[in-house]
Amino acid sequence: MTRALGYVLPTLALLVLAAHFYRAGLPILAVLAFGCVALVFAAWPPAARVLQAVLALGTLEWLRTAWVLAQHRVEAGLPYQRMVLILGIVAAVTATAAWIAGRRHTTGSHAGPV
Repeated sequence: MTRALGYVLPTLALLVLAAHFYRAGLPILAVLAFGCVALVFAAWPPAARVLQAVLALGTLEWLRTAWVLAQHRVEAGLPYQRMVLILGIVAAVTATAAWIAGRRHTTGSHAGPV
């Protein structure tokens, strides 16, 4: 179960990030985020660190998006709390995926059964 989570959570976080970039009109970043899914399954030792960095930047992107959208909603007099909560959860899941990716690097899960 834990090993599967090490693959599923980073993959899910990257796919949601790719969809976010695509929706924002940034197809190059969407393709890059989608392509980083291959790093989840790579046996190349630095892949885990690259994946961790990409997911950490993804976390920052979700926090930035929450901030920008909240400002727009406040200016328009619209409620923003639920949107901030949802994007905060997405950022937390992405940060957890980054932590898992880094942990996989230190425990050497690609080296074979532990």
